[in-house]
Amino acid sequence: MFRGVSVLPRFSHPSRPSASFTRIFIAKMSNLAAPLCPKFIPVEQTGITSITDPDRFKFSMVSYNILAQVYVKSAFFPHSPSACLKWKQRSQAVLSLLKSLEADFLCLQEVDEYYEFYKAKMEQTGYSSIYVQRTRQKRDGCGVFYKNDVAELVLQETIEYNDLVNTIISESDSQADSSTGSLDKNGTPAEKNEDLMQGGAKVEHGDPNDPRVRLKRDCVGILAALQLKDPSRHIVIIANTHIYWDPEWVDVKLAQVKYLLSRLSLFKSLVSEKFDCTPSVLVAGDFNSIPGDQVYQYLVSGSPSAIRPVQCKDELPIPLLSVYAHTRREPAFTNCTPGFTGTLDYIFFAPSGCIKPISFLELPEADSASVEGGLPNHHHPSDHLPIGAEFEVISG
Repeated sequence: MFRGVSVLPRFSHPSRPSASFTRIFIAKMSNLAAPLCPKFIPVEQTGITSITDPDRFKFSMVSYNILAQVYVKSAFFPHSPSACLKWKQRSQAVLSLLKSLEADFLCLQEVDEYYEFYKAKMEQTGYSSIYVQRTRQKRDGCGVFYKNDVAELVLQETIEYNDLVNTIISESDSQADSSTGSLDKNGTPAEKNEDLMQGGAKVEHGDPNDPRVRLKRDCVGILAALQLKDPSRHIVIIANTHIYWDPEWVDVKLAQVKYLLSRLSLFKSLVSEKFDCTPSVLVAGDFNSIPGDQVYQYLVSGSPSAIRPVQCKDELPIPLLSVYAHTRREPAFTNCTPGFTGTLDYIFFAPSGCIKPISFLELPEADSASVEGGLPNHHHPSDHLPIGAEFEVISG
């Protein structure tokens, strides 16, 4: 969730929600507007040719920052109806939306109440899950949920970006001097101060220019290797993460995504060797970075279509393409509040001959009545929107 100057105009006139969105009925809430469930749009309908084979296995994945309840304060969401901020209503709205999406894989960020609520509720719907909580008593984390009848988990690893401190200790003092923050030139506004909201200081226990302090942002990620339960028995690696929020700390964000891809590359090699296969790779999450900024450019710098790749001495471990940029364009926004409206969430895939994207999850337009005034609201239970894609397995 970001707070700052809006990058998209806010529209005062209402418009009909897209016809491809459907209402979700929630019991005992019939007096309130129901959440909207977006639909997958075939790539063929966007003018990009991607002929699908009806006999090939297909699977869908959704990434969604569901907004941790620990961050839901009326002071931070004064534009939201008070009922939409209450856990009892919001948890049911999030759960109903997750169920209605019917995705085979769900990558969720800002998941709190995992053991108390989401784990058991999603198990009742046929999902198993793995979860990593943020470090140093932060209450939310990242979870990967997968349908039991679609895939089985064969290997997993967790990522704690605080481990970056260990890689910096042996470096020269000059590295610390070069790690000072700089304002994001893309003009990305500041997000909620997660540390202050949880009773701490923005920079905890020391000099923010000291990398041993600076890199401890308590962000996490999770890596999962899942074997599809189709005749191909193809293995898909899914990485789910939530990158640090502060737009002024671009160096920390870059360090985190570089570490993510480094760990992902090692994990891919481990899976390949252990299971004698060529796994597909999907990367999803809230990257707290807008299209074209340094973090985004680094992630896609291995793509042939990258316009101006970030110059760095390290070769990108795994080339990635953004699903939305590849099939249509990046969404106008995935996060929507009066203070900030822009795209922060992405699904990337490593291009290969094994899978290809064949559809994407539709998002509302900026003038849609469902997002008027900002999120969360009765139509959308989080300040973020879910994004998603459907993939076709070409070969195992």
